[in-house]
Amino acid sequence: MKHLTPQIIAEITGGRYVGGEGMRHIRVRGAVRDNRDVMPGNLFVCFKGSRADGHSYAKNAFEAGASCCLTERELPDAAGPYVIVGSTAEAIRTIGEYHRSLFDIPVIGITGSVGKTTAKELVAAALGARYRVLKTEKNLNNELGVPLTLLAIDEQHEAAVIEMGISGFGEMSRLAQMVRPDFFIITKIGYAHLEALGDLNGVLRAKTEAFACMKPDGIAIVNGDDELLLGYDPGLRKVTYGLGEHNDVCLKDIGGRFSCVVKSQESRLTTPPFEIKIPAYGKHIAELAGAAVAAGLLLGLTGAEIAEGLTAYEPISGRADITKTGYITLIDDCYNANPNSVKAALASLSELSSPRVAILGDMLELGPQSADLHRQIGIFAAGSHVDRLICCGDMAIFIYEGFISASGGKEAMHYRTKAELMAMLHRLIKKDDTVLVKASNGMQFNEIAQRLMLMG
Repeated sequence: MKHLTPQIIAEITGGRYVGGEGMRHIRVRGAVRDNRDVMPGNLFVCFKGSRADGHSYAKNAFEAGASCCLTERELPDAAGPYVIVGSTAEAIRTIGEYHRSLFDIPVIGITGSVGKTTAKELVAAALGARYRVLKTEKNLNNELGVPLTLLAIDEQHEAAVIEMGISGFGEMSRLAQMVRPDFFIITKIGYAHLEALGDLNGVLRAKTEAFACMKPDGIAIVNGDDELLLGYDPGLRKVTYGLGEHNDVCLKDIGGRFSCVVKSQESRLTTPPFEIKIPAYGKHIAELAGAAVAAGLLLGLTGAEIAEGLTAYEPISGRADITKTGYITLIDDCYNANPNSVKAALASLSELSSPRVAILGDMLELGPQSADLHRQIGIFAAGSHVDRLICCGDMAIFIYEGFISASGGKEAMHYRTKAELMAMLHRLIKKDDTVLVKASNGMQFNEIAQRLMLMG
């Protein structure tokens, strides 16, 4: 099959090739933006960021084995070929789209305000029972990361699961133009990035931009427990999943195992009821597993294969990762937060052993509704069997106020800064506590989780 070379990169981007004639047609395998990640044969993309300029590391990239660099300027004393373009950010999208077009394998795109990374891992695990699957790694789910993921597809892969994250209008269209998903999963429409998207209808409009980039025989796989998604017409065949019995794929939690019942009469989804067991915590896992079941059945897997594949699922650090430290039970869910995901985390915490402690921080990018949405979290926590609430951050004061107003005197406290909270952790957290840590990634609550891991 046709593969990527410096010459092709120059042609499709309109860039200028610089290097020896004998290097024009060497094979380029994959792409990275950090020279420390370079593997032999990679394309090194020179991004100029706020902290560092990738052009300064091209020499290191060539020394590590890069076969070519993508740059915005000439590289003095370059040890290999490179292609100069007007914008490496725009060029890498073009390259990613081109590379995707070389492979005729099923591609599953995944987005949502809550749970898209977990859904991506579950879908990849389920499909892994039969297929060799490429999946998005780390946080490569935006306009810079998605093309890097697409460029990792090679001849060994039989399916790809691509996470697609956005924060504004138009971004999903650009991502979908590259990914061209055959199946597109939406996990939930929730209160995220409201500063740019305005309200839930804005979130729905932004997420569903992808459907215009899909083939007529593409399939939308959506959470049917979400009212906005249930009522939305994607202009394509739609398969619903969730906990409600009205869904095409319905999962029920039955004491640590999930019973899966497929209601659809469509032949590609027909299967007898089966059970799955996933090594993870939280009711939301059952809901998200429905997306994995739907994708697996649509791609021809049996219920037994899907159940086998899902046993390989492993939570990602910072995303509902539960650890018994020997002193406490820690639920590290601090990678990110919005009202929907915090409520899901609190509901799952309520099912674990007491004393239950929630350490909650600011949820960012919620716009004018921020104070009220934080206050609602406090009220929800008061009704969720939380024994002690610890809040930290400027907006978290409203979580604290909401909790106090509705908890009937349960213990709660608020700290303005993370430093103040961390200085008091040894007094606040006691042996055998079950502790949830959750906030938006910008709050860097991973430092709190790391400190809790060392307690005892």
